[in-house]
Amino acid sequence: MNNVFIYCELTEENTIADVSLELCSKGRKLANDLGVKLEAVVIGNVDETIAEQLKPYGVDTLHLANDKRLSPYTTMPHAAIVCELFRQENPEIALFGATSVGRDLAPRVASELRCGLTADCTSLEIGDHSETKSGKEYKNLLYQIRPAFGGNIIATIINPETRPQMATVREGVMKKETVANAGNISVKNVDVNKMVSPELFAVEIIERHIEAQKINIKNANIIVAGGYGVGTKENFKLLFDLAEVLGGEVGASRAAVDAGFVEHERQIGQTGVTVRPKLYIACGISGAVQHRAGMAESATIISINTDANAPVNQIADYVINGDIADILPKMIKYYRSNSK
Repeated sequence: MNNVFIYCELTEENTIADVSLELCSKGRKLANDLGVKLEAVVIGNVDETIAEQLKPYGVDTLHLANDKRLSPYTTMPHAAIVCELFRQENPEIALFGATSVGRDLAPRVASELRCGLTADCTSLEIGDHSETKSGKEYKNLLYQIRPAFGGNIIATIINPETRPQMATVREGVMKKETVANAGNISVKNVDVNKMVSPELFAVEIIERHIEAQKINIKNANIIVAGGYGVGTKENFKLLFDLAEVLGGEVGASRAAVDAGFVEHERQIGQTGVTVRPKLYIACGISGAVQHRAGMAESATIISINTDANAPVNQIADYVINGDIADILPKMIKYYRSNSK
């Protein structure tokens, strides 16, 4: 059918994960560009009412595999269902979240179907390609765009010959947007027993322990982020003080996390989380492409740096050249004295 397919993950509460809704938003745009339909795949112990969560995002068709044995996620039955479904439906594009589930499932599907897979894409577009040697022309390919070689270049990857064109995308990279006047969504029930042989259910999850998330910077409206230029773990206390008076959260670059200044859960960038706050204050952050990939779409960016030529200054709305040890205490004092 050559449509765009999204593998939709389920949360512990049996709702569609945010990353999957973000991919549905992007998938709708890609499907519009190609003039095809957007289809979603949901596998788990859920009924047809789950379609109501997908309808606002422009999904045309839901392939639902409803079986209590499919929740929580286990590799073999989920992979068997997705592979067989893709063989039957022949999608043009298939997108997965770059989560622990997506990173386990997508490579298995790509290997089984002998097609390409690009991991951790930061952008997805439709475009054409011409082969210089053979002279072949390829129309409406998926441009799978991501940083490469340690972030030194931005690579555009294509799969001209194999289908589906597959990619994974991390949570927060794509914007979650509903579709105005979304149409009805049709539900196609998957016969699990025909697609999954009994031996693929050999692994049974007896007990699970899930630790509640302590830090949630993805949904913070204000983020005060620090880089290696902050200097020490003790200096990061100034960032926490500023975030407290602003009602925000503290983030960090990979260099700051690797130096042990803060915990990994606060890391922002290509190997951390992607954020879009209303205000992003970058303190002592040089702004490598990996970090900018995770915060460049912030509404307002303030850069505080002793280096006037820091790359982050190129995307900042306001730049303060100076030492954070001098500037942050003044910001904290001023805000406290001028806020109710």
